[in-house]
Amino acid sequence: MEARSLELSLIGEVAVRRDGELAPLPASKKTRALLAYLAAEPREHRREALCSLFWNVPDDPKGALRWSLSKLRQAVDEPGKVRLVADRDTVRLDLSGARCDFDDIAKVAAGGEPDELAAAGAKRGEFAPGVDLRGCDEFDSWLAATREDVRQRLLGVWHALLERNAADPARALPFARRIVEEDPLDAAGWERLLQLLRTLGRNDEAAAQRDVALRTLAAAGIAAPPSLRQVVRQGRAEPPPAMPQRVEFCTASDGTGLAYSCVGSGPPLVKTANWLNHLEFEWESPIWRHWIEELSRGHTLLRYDERGNGLSDWKVGEMSFEAFVDDLETVIEAAAFDRFDLLGISQGCAVSIAYAVRHPERVRRLVLYGGYSQGWAKRNDPDELARREAMYTLVGFGWGQDNPAFRQMFTSLYFPHATEEQARWFNELQRISASPEGAQRLQRTLSQIDVRHLLRQVQTPTLVMHCRDDAVIPFEAGRILARHIPGARFVALDSPNHLVLADEPAWPKLVGHLRDFFSEA
Repeated sequence: MEARSLELSLIGEVAVRRDGELAPLPASKKTRALLAYLAAEPREHRREALCSLFWNVPDDPKGALRWSLSKLRQAVDEPGKVRLVADRDTVRLDLSGARCDFDDIAKVAAGGEPDELAAAGAKRGEFAPGVDLRGCDEFDSWLAATREDVRQRLLGVWHALLERNAADPARALPFARRIVEEDPLDAAGWERLLQLLRTLGRNDEAAAQRDVALRTLAAAGIAAPPSLRQVVRQGRAEPPPAMPQRVEFCTASDGTGLAYSCVGSGPPLVKTANWLNHLEFEWESPIWRHWIEELSRGHTLLRYDERGNGLSDWKVGEMSFEAFVDDLETVIEAAAFDRFDLLGISQGCAVSIAYAVRHPERVRRLVLYGGYSQGWAKRNDPDELARREAMYTLVGFGWGQDNPAFRQMFTSLYFPHATEEQARWFNELQRISASPEGAQRLQRTLSQIDVRHLLRQVQTPTLVMHCRDDAVIPFEAGRILARHIPGARFVALDSPNHLVLADEPAWPKLVGHLRDFFSEA
């Protein structure tokens, strides 16, 4: 397909790109909504109709329309080509020779070529997210209908790709997942997903997904077909035996002692340190154990304790983002890993991004979970800033006390749905992982992280995952990572916890996406 200088994205995001680079769009919801409407309805529109659709207020709707059009011209018009064509009476958007994912989906759904079908199948998300307009009932009705139309077209594309790859279960599996995620009340879709998982020998995941399917259908009052209800856990894998862990030590460039360990076998996977780790205490925990088991299944998993906590040195001279990146480089060299997959969780995402930009030849695939590009002091949220500063002060007073009340603040934010056992464990992890002074230094350093300038430099295939109701790191922070890292895919997880727990429906979904991503060539 020939290269096109202008690309318009309406599915999963509203964005304009020129030669692959984002063109600035105004923050105005109505202006973005106007862009989506003009692109999806490629015809002349009378100005009066647009004013009525978007600005049916007593103020100056014509002036508001003129302002929005002027901003859109800056984004879509090109040298020698006027794309936003307007006169005194009408307005239309000329996308001839440009690329628009909304048009691509429509054409492919009507019967596309194999390459076009595969490209369309990679699209995910709803049409024009974030442009719902309160009080604009006619536009919102149009938007709801268009979103459903796009959803049905995407389902059709994924069904076609599922059938096209029927002989290759590994290639078919991602499309089966997308179908049940987008249409969770389709019992046939669940049956096909479970069939593929069992064919691939992933019986434990099939059993977990079956439970999710039955709960989902029951909650909607839909009777599960006998074929789905009769799927049993026969052949489900037993929990793996206790894995041997040997903690080793290495030294960072500034003399700081760092503890690390490797478990499992297979291609190397490095997990970047996050807020408070302890290699030994995490081993049997009800919060981390299922993560360690899954990540070491088919991989040699490298974990380490960050400077200032866990089994690494607590009393350190430098506590900075650059030191965190240096620590990661140090443990990778100590483990003698050449090329590997890299997983960042929470603050570890920013560290992983910096490492991947510095060493693109070494990182095969990059997973960013629950992360951010800006620390809390950089996010310009006055409420969050005030809350974090208050917590920072309280840590200095109560972190080391036997009474866990002060540490419970963090536990309630990180795991609002934790059981009593899980909450008690996380409280204790905080106490034994860092001193009050160390916890404060870590908090202050993390608050100043800012890697926004690095996002577009990431060359590694990237998967971003974030829990929708995460109270620690805003959901939008994950969306920003996915939006600005070239080619990144984004997965939203339905969980209120910062770290998905083993008994949550989101866990098998997370596991499935991880396995699919790591298995890609």
